[in-house]
Amino acid sequence: MIPDEPQRPSEDFRVNFFRPRSDYMRRKVHTIWGLLAAWALLTFGFQGLLVLSAEEVSGDGPLTRISLLGIPFHHWFTGQFLILCFILLCYIFNTRVDRLTRTQPKRK
Repeated sequence: MIPDEPQRPSEDFRVNFFRPRSDYMRRKVHTIWGLLAAWALLTFGFQGLLVLSAEEVSGDGPLTRISLLGIPFHHWFTGQFLILCFILLCYIFNTRVDRLTRTQPKRK
C-alpha cells in the first residue's frame, strides 16, 4: 500500500524579502528597511562626521574636544547612546509590527 501524498496548499506561500506580495509584508519590510537605515545612519554616520570634522594638524576635532560627565562625547555616544538607540529601535519595531498584526485581517 502506497501512502497518500501530502496535499499541497492551493496558495503559494513563498516569501521574498525584496518583493513582498501582501500589504502586511510590504509594510513590515518597509519598517525593517527604515529602522536599518536609521541604525546605519546613527552608527556609521557619526563616525564619518568625526572623521570629517577632524583637523589636519592635531587629528581631533570639535566633537572630540567636547566632554559629557567627564567622558569625551564621542566615547559616550558610541558606548552608551548607540546602545540606547538600538533598544529604542527595537521597541519601535515591535510596536509597529504589533500594530500591523492587529490590523491584519484574520486568515481562515
